Amino acid sequence: MTDNDTSSPGRQIDAVETAFNIIESIQEIERCGVTDLANRLEIPKSTAHIHLQTLRNLGYVVKEDGKYQLGLQFLELGGRVRHNRSIFEAARSEVDELARSTGEVGTIGYDEKGQRVLVYRTEPFEGVSDNAPTGEFTRIHWTAVGKALLSQRTDDEIRDIINRFGLPRATENTITDLDKLLEEIDKIRTQGYSIENEERVKGIKSIAVPIRDDENQAGNSAISISGPKHRFDDERIESELLSALQNAANVIELRYKHY
Repeated sequence: MTDNDTSSPGRQIDAVETAFNIIESIQEIERCGVTDLANRLEIPKSTAHIHLQTLRNLGYVVKEDGKYQLGLQFLELGGRVRHNRSIFEAARSEVDELARSTGEVGTIGYDEKGQRVLVYRTEPFEGVSDNAPTGEFTRIHWTAVGKALLSQRTDDEIRDIINRFGLPRATENTITDLDKLLEEIDKIRTQGYSIENEERVKGIKSIAVPIRDDENQAGNSAISISGPKHRFDDERIESELLSALQNAANVIELRYKHY
């Protein structure tokens, strides 16, 4: 089974599913007690307690002042996963330089099973963004990076993604119609870059380009720069930001091929 396989899962272990439901619930509410968690997941308190104790013994959950929260063990895992992505190692320094030279926030994004994953972000002193944390998963149609990632997929693959995740609205500017999304993606394929115009967060604008890899060894990845809408007018995008982004992407592509 490949990473892009969307077939129904086979047999699964209920206890493992429960454990990850617990982890995700703690992540969402940050700190909780046994009763809070049991009520949230509609499981017996004894089941919640056993799972929490097991996760605590393994170092993935910590208990402070009677409340449970995720431990920093996850940070090590995430760091190792990211480090093992060769595209991250090839792109990081270029995105850092891109952010420094433009004064805007630079990011590396990845497509994992139809969602945009924020692999890396670098923010200069004057940079302004939505403060999304590294590792964040979002709907792929909300962001410039996400739309750049979609441009590397076929229309049928895009339809499959939308069938799974829908087209929920983040702001009044979010594209929520499939035909309009496909039309925009086709435009992105032609022009080679995507624009996010307050489609996820009001006041934030972004521009992104895909990282092209003929052998598809880099996976489906893209880089972007983002900032306040008033700093991303058409003139600056065309005269400065787009060329800086494309130059960075070209260097990343060359570096990756020889990585």
